[in-house]
Amino acid sequence: MHLAYPAVLAALLFCTGLYGVLARRNAILVLMSVELMLNAVNLNLVAFDVWLRDRLHSGQALTLFTIAIAAAEIGIGLAIVLAVYRNRGSSAVDRLRDTAETDEAETVPAGDDEDDDPADAATRPEDQATAPAGKAKKAEATP
Repeated sequence: MHLAYPAVLAALLFCTGLYGVLARRNAILVLMSVELMLNAVNLNLVAFDVWLRDRLHSGQALTLFTIAIAAAEIGIGLAIVLAVYRNRGSSAVDRLRDTAETDEAETVPAGDDEDDDPADAATRPEDQATAPAGKAKKAEATP
């Protein structure tokens, strides 16, 4: 078997995966493109292992290791994509500039300081819904 056939196929697979990583906006498709690139590398490893007639079959052993790493990568990647999709409603890569959650206290505009009496704060219903003590009282009141 000529080495050129699997090498050309691996180069085409790798270029297709590279195009997918650079051009796609959906995170799932980016992960699939990374898998294509890893499969191209695996094909090269096995082809060169056969071509060199290695007695230890180190290319095939490294291919098995790469497959295990790729499986772990896709599992963790899909978990991250699902978590982002649940939080933001989109898995577009362009919209993932900042993954840190913003604090709601930073986005609330500053109000009138005269009404912020600490003794009165515990009796306001909007504060009881967000405070841990208010949640406990609310949970006790419901049957």
